[in-house]
Amino acid sequence: MGQPLSLDLDDPNGRPYFLWSENITFAGLRAKLASTDLDERALWMARVMREARYQDVFRLLRLSDVLELWPRIDRHLGRMRPFWHWLIEGWRTDGLLPPA
Repeated sequence: MGQPLSLDLDDPNGRPYFLWSENITFAGLRAKLASTDLDERALWMARVMREARYQDVFRLLRLSDVLELWPRIDRHLGRMRPFWHWLIEGWRTDGLLPPA
């Protein structure tokens, strides 16, 4: 883990600033986010949603993928769970997303 943390989400060799405890690059993270194992994918999506700055979350994730895997993601959100529930339910209430 000698490589410094990076804010550059477009640098495939950069180490994500929000995954400081993991020895992973942005390329490795993107591979995890594309995994065919839905539980693994949901876990890594939740890590992004839990730790990354909000403005970076949807540079790494697609909302449609979040909604599709929401039941699997939800249990991994930790302290950010109330925020994401508030946000997604607010979008539904405002008619920006279909009802669950």
